[in-house]
Amino acid sequence: MSLNCNEINLILKEINIEGFLIQDIIQPGFDTLALYLYGNATPKTLLICTAPNSCRINETRKKITKNEKPLRFMELLKSKIRGARIKSCKQIGNQRIIEMKLSHAEENFILYIRLWSGAANVILCAENGTIIDSMYRRPNKGEITGQHFCAQEENSKASQKEWPIRAFDEIQADFAKKNPNAPKLSFNQKVDIWYSEHAQSLSREALLSQAEKWYNSTKSRMLCALERLEKKQKDFENANLIRHHGDLILANGANIQKDSKFLECVDYENGKSVKILIDPKKTIHENAAVYYENYKKAKSGISSLTHDIEILKIKLNKLEKQYSEIQNEKNTVKIEQLLRKDSKPQQQTKKKHPGLDYTVNGWYILVGRDANENDELLRHNVRGSDMWLHVRDFSGGYVFIKARPGKTVPLDILLDAANLAVYYSKARNNSKVDLYYTQVKHLRRAKNGPKGLVLPSNEKNLCITPDKERLAKLDSIRAESI
Repeated sequence: MSLNCNEINLILKEINIEGFLIQDIIQPGFDTLALYLYGNATPKTLLICTAPNSCRINETRKKITKNEKPLRFMELLKSKIRGARIKSCKQIGNQRIIEMKLSHAEENFILYIRLWSGAANVILCAENGTIIDSMYRRPNKGEITGQHFCAQEENSKASQKEWPIRAFDEIQADFAKKNPNAPKLSFNQKVDIWYSEHAQSLSREALLSQAEKWYNSTKSRMLCALERLEKKQKDFENANLIRHHGDLILANGANIQKDSKFLECVDYENGKSVKILIDPKKTIHENAAVYYENYKKAKSGISSLTHDIEILKIKLNKLEKQYSEIQNEKNTVKIEQLLRKDSKPQQQTKKKHPGLDYTVNGWYILVGRDANENDELLRHNVRGSDMWLHVRDFSGGYVFIKARPGKTVPLDILLDAANLAVYYSKARNNSKVDLYYTQVKHLRRAKNGPKGLVLPSNEKNLCITPDKERLAKLDSIRAESI
């Protein structure tokens, strides 16, 4: 349970940090800050927690554990307000928003601490209210650098309530039993003890609830995508029937009536009557050619869909493992780290290049799947020393192996790239395929040629047998990195 407005006011009165200096700032987790203060010959540690169900501000006596890696907001605060003096620290009305005015050398700052459970934040502003940075960057709320922070009102019904101050009688009784001669605990001390005992479980409960929502929505989205792919796959399984209809058109073309949109004939394989859609404006051979072309597309589609379905199943397995890991994790900081990693916003994961990419044993492989992707990769994403691969005598995608200084491309990586080049080409179903490879600097654009077309020189030949197991391994590696 988070502190209410009356409890916040009482704590601010008890700790009375006006005039104190901020000696240091520690951020032990993504949702917690600790300000090390000194004033009136007394050191104090001010804890600010923004975790759902545990939003609070209080002086603490417990040791603050440093995060393994320095966090962004902590580093920003250290650069701006370490050494600053607290001019005032008060709650704005009953909004559970604390306004801490600071002075540092010739500069003045305002640190806003909003303790709304589910929408908490810590925001550092210039004196005029312009946001310098915030613990949680929320563009939709305007809580990003350069925007103006306005301490908006909370839900009106909530703000009109009379919030009682909790007594924490059990904590006082337990303390008195252990320390019979000690004075009564202050409200701040009770809060520090109570949250030290309960905050972990409260925070973990809230994070697990958040994890469940993320898991359910992600899984639902993946299952819908899988259902669509499998339905499409079933549709493509009629490829042989499409080809057979082409055969029937050729075999029974003489029976087509003038201006008819259908060919009615007897199927020589089963003796049943069939009705086949045709274009009356096309010849017999042109109509058959349409069916043969659709057959080729369907056969190609089956292979691609199988590949996409396998990738999606790998992702689903990965999701299950990630969710299980979150459920079994006891450390709330690690839970939040896992959640932040797995629920990264789409705009943050946007690809910087077209096509696909694979990272294998430190080697980076880029794959273009069509002329547009090939051309874009050539223009903007590869350099002269990078390796280029392409199948001989077939159209297909370009595959690039990014160069590493002082390293020669290992045979395994070359074979990985070669199999990808074959897979994304018209030679996909061949038992043996010839490829050539060379460095990008030996490629020359074909004058007036199609988009992405290049003429290689100094190329070397490579003949391979497509390896499905190697491709499956690459798919697994890529799925793990997404």
